[in-house]
Amino acid sequence: QVRLVESGGGLVQAGGSLRLSCEASGRTVSPYAMGWFRQAPEKEREFVGGISARGITTYYADSVQGRFTISRDNAKNTVYLQMNSLKPEDTAVYYCAAGISAVAPDTYNYWGQGTQVTVSS
Repeated sequence: QVRLVESGGGLVQAGGSLRLSCEASGRTVSPYAMGWFRQAPEKEREFVGGISARGITTYYADSVQGRFTISRDNAKNTVYLQMNSLKPEDTAVYYCAAGISAVAPDTYNYWGQGTQVTVSS
């Protein structure tokens, strides 16, 4: 069983930056693709992006392309989401997940509890 815990969320002004971390425990996540999702109030969950097991392949949603960067440190069993140039529409609960494919959101089956990101205008 993989346990994922996100951290680093908070309140930031538009144009600012935040870095989210997702620390895994229970077993190593090095064989898994890791992804980030977000869900805003009254909206469906959105796949923000993913990174392959070895970190070679990354995928980003159009809405965050060029502003967000996903990275991972398998030695620390941790994945990161660097968010720059934040916009109010980025406000959501952000979840990390472990799965099979960096580009296929339906293949994720381990989830964290989420961390709130709020971007003020």
